Amino acid sequence: MTNCPRSLITGWPVLKDIWSATAPSSMSPIVSTSRGIDTPKRLGACESPHTQPSVPFGQSETLLNENNETELLSVSWNQDYGCFAAGTSRGFLIYNCDPFKETFRRDLKSGGFGIVEMLFRCNILALVGGGANLQYAPNKVMIWDDHQSRCIGEFSFRSEVRAVKLRRDHIVVVLEHKIYVYNFTDLKLLHQIETLANPRGLCCLSHHSNTSVLACPGLHRGQVRIEHFGLKVTKFINAHDSHIACFTLTMDGLLLATASTKGTLIRIFNTMDGTHLQEVRRGVYRAEIYSIALSPTAQWLAVSSDKGTVHLFSLRVRVVGEDSSNCPTDQQPEIVHQNSSTSLDALIAPNSGSNLSSSLSFMKGVLPKYFSSEWSFAQFHLMENTRFLTAFGSQNTVIIVGMDGSFYRCRFDPLNGGEMVQQEYVRFLKTDNRLRPASA
Repeated sequence: MTNCPRSLITGWPVLKDIWSATAPSSMSPIVSTSRGIDTPKRLGACESPHTQPSVPFGQSETLLNENNETELLSVSWNQDYGCFAAGTSRGFLIYNCDPFKETFRRDLKSGGFGIVEMLFRCNILALVGGGANLQYAPNKVMIWDDHQSRCIGEFSFRSEVRAVKLRRDHIVVVLEHKIYVYNFTDLKLLHQIETLANPRGLCCLSHHSNTSVLACPGLHRGQVRIEHFGLKVTKFINAHDSHIACFTLTMDGLLLATASTKGTLIRIFNTMDGTHLQEVRRGVYRAEIYSIALSPTAQWLAVSSDKGTVHLFSLRVRVVGEDSSNCPTDQQPEIVHQNSSTSLDALIAPNSGSNLSSSLSFMKGVLPKYFSSEWSFAQFHLMENTRFLTAFGSQNTVIIVGMDGSFYRCRFDPLNGGEMVQQEYVRFLKTDNRLRPASA
């Protein structure tokens, strides 16, 4: 059977910024698309097929009705962490993070979505059915254009879709053993990547225009595969002895942070040459890592796990190309042109904060490894065994969204660390969205 998907391409939509807080085993997939945008509709008046009338932006209505409680199926950040999407058993909702507010929703009569992937704040989303969904199957990806209020493309597979990732130039569909990379403009299949079993749907993309990097599991336990598409370079990083549980990239894709299923150590790597730059310790006992976040300048790293504590670490690494957004898009960041030894030196930098270490760290190599480990600089405590995703907000803040329908904003002291201070708490799945006392 051919590996090329069948497609019917007659047009593709223009991307519009619409969700601003200030503005109102598998066979080859079958791909189908429809005509692109003619004239965008007024956003508040759009309706979805098989939906109830939509709610105008910024206007909230009760998510829980008296007879049918809505189940939260997924939460996911957009690419710059300014918004997050919540997939529910009745549709999906979009929330702005600062200030926190519900900006948009789609309420369906026939089911909801287990995957909702945003593309920054534009009108395009990728949707995959989830829960007791009668309308949309978990093996199909719908590309939804909210200016046209309809599905403009669909990918069908024989196995369940584990994740979807979007860039302005690529659509990436993750199955358990394979990843498909498509061109965004015409849905042409560009790459197929074989992976080790990947039930978590692990995959991460860079989001700078001058770098195109994909990270995914390799073909061996503990291995991460890095694809530098622009450079046509593939790099394999043997990050851990155990299976990979979680990883993330910096926005430019030049740094990789990883954790294994053991969940005790987080490691930082240079994606160009695979150099191991730093290692920090979350704890001594096993934990399931739910999320890893890197601050925009790679000065800080945050980790959430089933132990109920968000750990913040101070990093000694920096992104050589962190100011590369000011460079022409046809130029690569500086690190691309450096050899391994010089790029490593350039990536190590002093930091204003310092992680805790054992008083016996001077006996490194004699005592067990954890005595010489770097421990977290700051912490924030949450409920155990609840899945929380973390990211960085503005002005030394960490934002956290949970599968219990909660949103937190907390501030850390960049000089002294310690316990983070809660600034905001919202229970976004209930009608009484109120601030929770900081002492709670």
